[in-house]
Amino acid sequence: MATNNAGKLAELRELLPTSIELVSMADVGLVSPPETGSTFAENALIKARHAAAYADGAIADDSGLVVDALDGAPGVRSARFSGDDATDAQNNAELLRRMANVSPDQRSGRFVSAAAFVARNGDEIVAEGQVEGTIREDARGSGGFGYDPLFEIHDPEAPEFTGRTLAELTIAEKNRISHRGRAVRALVAKFRERQNSEHSP
Repeated sequence: MATNNAGKLAELRELLPTSIELVSMADVGLVSPPETGSTFAENALIKARHAAAYADGAIADDSGLVVDALDGAPGVRSARFSGDDATDAQNNAELLRRMANVSPDQRSGRFVSAAAFVARNGDEIVAEGQVEGTIREDARGSGGFGYDPLFEIHDPEAPEFTGRTLAELTIAEKNRISHRGRAVRALVAKFRERQNSEHSP
């Protein structure tokens, strides 16, 4: 897994088949490459390509929060919203600051994820997923990471979680409906389709 984010690793280990041995870049002594892409898919591929030379294959995810009232920000800069070495708390504070004068009916947004698989031989697969919600005026919940405590779920495909934040869900619940869960399941489906087509007569 082309990441050193412990939260992402925990979620991916739950999402992927148990037969897959998942290690972080730190586990094999790799440093994260600069994320210079303008889209989530571009950044996911940059990370996966970087790591693929050191394993049978590499999976990478690039994800972030897209807020309509902020013209799509923080977007691909979600992890660096308040600075290159920003903490989750600093990014959340910056989001609340910028949303301070936004009315309740204008606080819509979504988490978007692009998941990429790159094999050592150069084969590439990319899939995306997203979850709809609104930005709260205060944090709620102690789970998850990043902007999860500020993101209240309002997704037509997950009505049972309406009104709860991502930080109020267990990892299993979050994986069922999250942007990353949806992207990784779509990626696995594409991977299996490709395998089946390669082995069909």
